[in-house]
Amino acid sequence: MSAPQIVVHHDKELMAQAAAARLITKVVDAQASRGFASVVLTGGRNGNGLLAALSSAPARDAIDWSRLDLWWGDERFLPEGDPERNHTQAREGLLDSVPLDPARVHPMPASDGPYGSDVEAAAAAYAAELAAAARPEDHASVPTFDVLMLGVGPDTHVASLFPEHPAVRETQRTVVGVHGAPKPPPTRVSLTLPAIRAAREVWLLAAGEDKANAAAIALSGAGEVQAPAAGAYGRARTLWLLDSAAASQLPRDLYPPASS
Repeated sequence: MSAPQIVVHHDKELMAQAAAARLITKVVDAQASRGFASVVLTGGRNGNGLLAALSSAPARDAIDWSRLDLWWGDERFLPEGDPERNHTQAREGLLDSVPLDPARVHPMPASDGPYGSDVEAAAAAYAAELAAAARPEDHASVPTFDVLMLGVGPDTHVASLFPEHPAVRETQRTVVGVHGAPKPPPTRVSLTLPAIRAAREVWLLAAGEDKANAAAIALSGAGEVQAPAAGAYGRARTLWLLDSAAASQLPRDLYPPASS
């Protein structure tokens, strides 16, 4: 478990731009050392903001997009192409404009896919896909992702792991179907905390006043069942990327002055 590092930016636009620059550097370094990189994307306001910033970043072409594996932390269990799906939003925000290898892009199954409305079968299939990509040197039945990004919800949820829900208590499976999510749609597919913790680095993104209480709770030592964001950490690094509004309830001794 890595202790969280906190980086605070003046506003959400600067946060997104800085996070995009940080991600470019991380991917380029991984590709230089290993030949490829593996990243888990997140949706939502902050995840999509980062992708938009990455799309317009001058340095984006430093990445060899053909040697980048992309996964998702969670997905709304909706039909393929639905505008609410994280995969659809990611394609519109970035993925359709860069030369990715389609075989290395791993969206979670849709509700009109081969598993139909069976979200548990869809989750099991994604777990099997992750396990097939894991190498002998990886620490779990998932690849050791270079960066796994998570948006933090106002209720402290990450991916589709909501406070007190059964999915946040999962200790064995890497992917689960989520039923009765407190925000629509109620049915989702999500990585679990064991899968999240296999990543080298976990980045938690939060911007806006509505995320301030969640950040304060998660960084105050709360339990992961009550505050799932508190249970999301990387093997080598756990990075909280906040804007000043989201950091407004944190003790100032937790982080240096705003960095951009």
